[in-house]
Amino acid sequence: MKPLLRAEQAVLGAVLLDPGQLASLAWLEPGHFYRPTHRALFAAMRDLHHAGQPVLVAKGNVPLDWVAGAVAQASRNVHGLSPSYTHTLIAACPRTRHAAMYGRMVLEGAIHRTITEHAVRLHQAARADALRGEVDDALHQADVLAGVLSELARRWGTQPRPTARPSAETPAPVPAVGERVFQDEQLLLEVLTNQPRAMDEVIGWLRPADFADHAHGQLYRCLGALRHRGEPIDEVTVLWEAQRRGLLADGTLTPDAVRDLCAGAGAGSAEYLGEQILRSSLTRTAATSATAIRAAAENEALAPGQLISHALHALCRLDEVRTRWRAATAPPASTTAQSPLSPTARVAAAQARSRSLQPTSRAPAPATARTAPATAQSARHHS
Repeated sequence: MKPLLRAEQAVLGAVLLDPGQLASLAWLEPGHFYRPTHRALFAAMRDLHHAGQPVLVAKGNVPLDWVAGAVAQASRNVHGLSPSYTHTLIAACPRTRHAAMYGRMVLEGAIHRTITEHAVRLHQAARADALRGEVDDALHQADVLAGVLSELARRWGTQPRPTARPSAETPAPVPAVGERVFQDEQLLLEVLTNQPRAMDEVIGWLRPADFADHAHGQLYRCLGALRHRGEPIDEVTVLWEAQRRGLLADGTLTPDAVRDLCAGAGAGSAEYLGEQILRSSLTRTAATSATAIRAAAENEALAPGQLISHALHALCRLDEVRTRWRAATAPPASTTAQSPLSPTARVAAAQARSRSLQPTSRAPAPATARTAPATAQSARHHS
């Protein structure tokens, strides 16, 4: 018999023998039990406790009415619970005063099980979004998982702090990607190589790690380095930068691969292609995080506090990619909101508004028209 099943039987047996132990199990929920019969029986005993059963405050031996009543109420919600099973539960409890410890074992099993279930949902949402070219479902499931982790940490009594797992452990495998992703990456590199100014459209939110092909990511790093130093970008400079970084020596890149990218047509929108690559990176990261969280949750030797911390750390990478995705896809803000008027411009605008509020008057006559009558009068006076 697995320890978790034995713990569930022990905590139920403790409450059957001593209903007062329910006071020390207020934090334990029926949903924390794995077996449906155990969930129904614990829920029934809690209901009887809330209803104020006299047996809960009585002294001495617990009457059979308490056991029979709990079984009868639980049987209304689940099948297969017989009165004889209560003898098995009672026999499985070594000490009734240890009920709280048995309950913590049940909660620990529920934490592992709950995190596993939500990790599976996140992985499924990430794969579905990757096929549809979307990210909303994966991000929603990630938010749900983060909320569940915080609630489990509160219930377990620990601080939800992200902590990395030991580096010696096997990393989660990278999910497979479609051929379209590699084509978008190659086309983007051709655009950036032939149109160096296009680098400004993606450099703020696209990272080398977003590329599914490691060689493509390293070539993007070379282009970024050349742009950062203000050096020209062409086939020769890119090849030289790849050599300086040891990418030719370790086989990451070949001169022919660099030459093919630089010789491409380079037609297309860098911003659009960059968004496609970042979207694929987001769903891929969500799937990788889900796989790592599931592997940790299935490790029964991992304490709940450690499991929650490792799961939160696995979501940090997804949060980082999500932040850059929002920056890439955010609508441009209005110019007025981003660039307020300078003091001089505000004064000029106020003066313009002031003039527009003054009453309209007849326009003055031209200077020649104003001086003509005076000249005629002066001529008549002298004549």
